Amino acid sequence: MDLYEYQARELFRKHGVPVLDFELAATPDQARGAAERLLGAGASLLVVKAQVKTGGRGKAGGVKLARTPDEAREKAEAVLGLDIKGHVVERLMIASGADISAEYYFSILLDRSNRRHLAMCSREGGMDIETLAKERPEALARVPLDPAVGIDRAVALAILDQAGFDRGRAEAIAPVLESLWRVYRDEDATLVEVNPLVASPNGSIWAVDGKVTLDDNARFRHPAHADLVDAAAQDPREAAAKEAGLNYVRLEGQVGVIGNGAGLVMSTLDVVAMAGEEFGGLKPANFLDIGGGASAEVMARGLEIILGDDQVRSVFVNVFGGITACDEVARGVLGALEELGGAASKPLVVRLDGNKVAEGRRILAAAGHPLVHLEETMDGAARRAAELAAAPE
Repeated sequence: MDLYEYQARELFRKHGVPVLDFELAATPDQARGAAERLLGAGASLLVVKAQVKTGGRGKAGGVKLARTPDEAREKAEAVLGLDIKGHVVERLMIASGADISAEYYFSILLDRSNRRHLAMCSREGGMDIETLAKERPEALARVPLDPAVGIDRAVALAILDQAGFDRGRAEAIAPVLESLWRVYRDEDATLVEVNPLVASPNGSIWAVDGKVTLDDNARFRHPAHADLVDAAAQDPREAAAKEAGLNYVRLEGQVGVIGNGAGLVMSTLDVVAMAGEEFGGLKPANFLDIGGGASAEVMARGLEIILGDDQVRSVFVNVFGGITACDEVARGVLGALEELGGAASKPLVVRLDGNKVAEGRRILAAAGHPLVHLEETMDGAARRAAELAAAPE
């Protein structure tokens, strides 16, 4: 789960990472009130920042400076409702500005490809880190972390030394890196990033922008993380799938996909995309893994979610019978169609293989349901699903 910047700041403050004061605003008048309070508390400069879960806010006009309450209201009016890479700004963070003498970059992430925790640090912050890593990789220190140690003072100083900081500045920054490790470890994060981490002329260090991604698989350890979920911003189909215990991700295609097992579903996405090229570039509309069970109830929930998506024109059900045999899957498909009734109006291409495949295919063939198209091979089923999706309504 990606957090909004204000949520990341709240976690930073909880774990002792130095952040400047801020308030949230959803209207221009609220922004003005927040500005009055922050300026009254001693701030000399304010930053009006769009709260959206995407990068590039500054370039898109989602970050503006203000020095008076009226100016903050004016800037808030300009930013609210702004579309930034498909994200409409509905909330703002009004934050005290920092007196900046230098900007740095620091992050801790789960490096899945190398199966390790990784710290990255640079003396050049405030810019796109992907660009820096590509164009000047020597300017970005990459330090693998021992999870049993994490980042203590010695590790923090070693990271900063590898990034090229002098000893005096490293001594000032090291405690902040230790605190950011506590955020990463104690909140079960997969990413904690500060860009920029700034130094003020008086030597103070501040995290003025933060990005945090939490591991959903660890949510059972963190009841409070439920409060961080922005239900209004969730895709309603993804929320319904999560509630039903299904793994669903919406994509931008026309062929719905249901499978059992993440590997099988990923392979199905590939064959659908390849088959779709023959029919004008049709693509998979979703990833939906129903797991090991394919009962009528589970299948109905999956079909209901997919068929509720207006972009879906056909559905490819691709199941390999294992513990749940193919005859049970076939009954699940038919039971789901019966349960959904008129809500099921789009063609289903079903490919079964594995345990009791012959019986499963016999059950579907005997039922003769007008929406069900039975195919024996994965490639053949993908092509048929694409063909049906391409057919005029």
